[in-house]
Amino acid sequence: HNASGKPESVLLIFHDFTRLKELENARREFVANVSHELRTPLSMIKGFVETMIDHPTMERETLSGFLGKVKKHSDRLAHLIEDLLMVSRLESGQATVNLQSLQLVHEVSRIVDDLQRNADKKNTQLTYSVEGQLHVLGDSDLLEQILLNLLENAVKYGKEGGKVSVDATHDRHEQICVSVSDDGPGIPPESLDRIFERFFRIDKARSRAQGGTGLGLSIVKHIAQTLGGRVWVESTMGEGTTFFFTLKSSPEHSIAPNTPAQRLGSVA
Repeated sequence: HNASGKPESVLLIFHDFTRLKELENARREFVANVSHELRTPLSMIKGFVETMIDHPTMERETLSGFLGKVKKHSDRLAHLIEDLLMVSRLESGQATVNLQSLQLVHEVSRIVDDLQRNADKKNTQLTYSVEGQLHVLGDSDLLEQILLNLLENAVKYGKEGGKVSVDATHDRHEQICVSVSDDGPGIPPESLDRIFERFFRIDKARSRAQGGTGLGLSIVKHIAQTLGGRVWVESTMGEGTTFFFTLKSSPEHSIAPNTPAQRLGSVA
């Protein structure tokens, strides 16, 4: 209205609810997935406990087997809850981060050694190639979680007798790019955009049979972002998959971008 009170113009206000609907759908899907993932181990634990209560005189060997199942699903439940708490802390920015200069080859070799037994079970060749001069600005515990998640997946879902490798290079943006590659079956193109979503599984039946919470890659994404980097994936069906993540180069130990790489470690 103008000064005399007569209508002079019309104000139209438009609200785009697309993002709100996307967030609401994501929330519903997250709650549904969490409920399912929590219900499964709880149902198993409840079933075994009820059977033991109903049959207090069962044979010791059977009882030991039941208790072993209870422990297995209790551990699965504890792992899921810890991963959920980790995702929550990372998303809210409340995760404790202890940034320091880390020698990358030392961090990688330690994780490779820890996973060697898993690799041996599948006759997988596990190698790493990292320049000794590469130092990153990061948190040792968080970096360990990234490497463990990516390497465990590579070994777990890679083919029997396959190869898994870790490589690192220094780019021109004062960042270090780390890659974890396997020669497994690959990831379908339609799944690449969703691979870092919470609870997203390419093959739900196989993933649950192999174990895991479905949160590993989501944690990897959030940790990489927390450390000032990013993460992405490239894959070719039938040839393999490579996950990449970047870390900030430690200013105390920066090197020239084109320094020739040296093979410093190989565990076969």
